Amino acid sequence: MRVISICPSNTEIMAYLNLSSHLVGLDDESDWPKHIQHLPRLGPDLSINMDKIEALKPDLVLASLSVPGMERNVEQLKKRNIPHLVLNPQSLHDISKDLLTVGEACGRKGEAEAYITQFNHKVTELRKIGLSINHRPTVYWEWWPKPVFTPGRINWLTEISELAGGENLYADIELASIQTNWEDVKERDPDIIAMAWVGVKQQKMNPSLLMYRPGWKEIKAIQHNKIFILEEALYCRPSPRLIEGAIKLGKLLHPEKYSHL
Repeated sequence: MRVISICPSNTEIMAYLNLSSHLVGLDDESDWPKHIQHLPRLGPDLSINMDKIEALKPDLVLASLSVPGMERNVEQLKKRNIPHLVLNPQSLHDISKDLLTVGEACGRKGEAEAYITQFNHKVTELRKIGLSINHRPTVYWEWWPKPVFTPGRINWLTEISELAGGENLYADIELASIQTNWEDVKERDPDIIAMAWVGVKQQKMNPSLLMYRPGWKEIKAIQHNKIFILEEALYCRPSPRLIEGAIKLGKLLHPEKYSHL
C-alpha cells in the first residue's frame, strides 16, 4: 500500500504502527523517525504540492485538522478525487482511536489493537502517578508569544499536564486553543512556564525575553526560575510521542515520582 502523510503527527502514527515502509511521500515538517527522511517532500503542511502527490500515485493520503489551515489541502484532495483520510484528534483517547483508524485503513487492525493496548496501559500508569501527587503546579503552556496562544481544556496538553503531575493554567476554558494576552497570564500567576512554540526549535527560543513583558518579573514561575524550553515535537503534535513528552515533563516537575520511567 502506498501512503502519503501531509503532517508530522500522522507520519509518527504510521511509525508507531510499524507502517513506515508504506510511506512514499511526506510534508516538509515531518522530521521523525529518522529512517524515512529520504522520502520525497511535498511542501509545507499548509501548502502541499498536489501535483507531486498525484505523481506518486498514493492509495491513501493522511491529513489532520489538528493543523490549522489543513482544510485547504483536504479541499484539493477531494477536488482531485485522491483517496484520503482526515483525522482530527483533540485528546489522548482520540489519538488511540486514530491509531485504530489508520491501522484498519492499512489492513493492520490486529497490530493496531495490540499497540493501542500498550499505549493505553502507559497512559493509565502515568495517570495513576499524577493523581498520587498532592501539590500539582499550574503550567502555562506558551504555543506562541504574540499574539499569545495557549491550549485550553479541550486539548491533549491538559491531559499531558495531569499525567505529569501538573495542571494546565487554562484548563478552565472549554476551548482547544485560546488567544489571550500577557496581562491575563500574569494575573493567573503560573507556577511553571512551558515554552513550546509551534514550528520553532528549542535553540531559537530565548527565555530572557519573558523578563521584558510588563509585570512578568512578579510571576511565581519567573521568580523561582521555573521556565522550561521544551521540544515542540513532543508536545504540539497529536501522536503517541506525547507520552514521551509527559514523562519528560513529569521528571522536571516531580523527579522523585517519575525518575524510574
